[in-house]
Amino acid sequence: MNNRSKTIAMIFMLAMVATLMPVAAPGAEASRSAGPTYLYKTTFVRAAPGKLLDLIALYKGRMEVYDASGDTRPFWWRHAEGDQWDLMFLIPMGSYADYYAQEKLARRRTAAEASSFSTGEFQDKLDACSAWREDIFVMGPPLESVKKTFEGTSFYHLEIFISLPGKQAELYKEREMENVYQVAIGRPEPMIFVRDQGAAWDMYTLGCYKDMKQWAGTGDIPKETKERAARQAGFRNPDEIGPTMRTFIDMHRDTMGSAIK
Repeated sequence: MNNRSKTIAMIFMLAMVATLMPVAAPGAEASRSAGPTYLYKTTFVRAAPGKLLDLIALYKGRMEVYDASGDTRPFWWRHAEGDQWDLMFLIPMGSYADYYAQEKLARRRTAAEASSFSTGEFQDKLDACSAWREDIFVMGPPLESVKKTFEGTSFYHLEIFISLPGKQAELYKEREMENVYQVAIGRPEPMIFVRDQGAAWDMYTLGCYKDMKQWAGTGDIPKETKERAARQAGFRNPDEIGPTMRTFIDMHRDTMGSAIK
């Protein structure tokens, strides 16, 4: 076989291999590579019986440690309806290397020692006031974007998911599509947070609203607007949105919450 024939045979063989390779779901790799890059720690806390107000007061008092150490205060709010927890915290970290740098750990120790309670005393009081805690580290939007989203809001809607095996990327893509729909009908765009490590949840979306009325106010949106927005987002119609999401999930919980003043 001459060189030209060998070249043609090689091209033919590579083409055959390419046709046999699996094709990724549309947008799946793009969703992962273009996904959130800022690290947060999410903490859910359920108060011990009769201790919710004590728990809130304890955390309010602890905010001085964040201020003294130079850390950004957590975003936090209380449960109104839905899941079992009472308080949810979104703690900005940036990255593990940045958050756990030796100089930052030293500043937190110094700030804690100068506060109302030492770290040990705070933990003892937290143990007495709480019945259950859960942590999950997530990648989310940039901190400045999160700060801006929280400005002027007092009501929050959390949707948290465990995906079906291998469906994480498709669920993420569906969340992006639903966000396009929300914006197209004139509603705030929920933020998407993706699990890095910790609890079992794969991701959650967090919508921030001025009040409960804004969150619930979809009844006056014309049907034609909703249908056009659904098609723009990649759905055939608005009724398809919920069923599409459910083809990718094993578990899903909704929780509403309100700001702590």
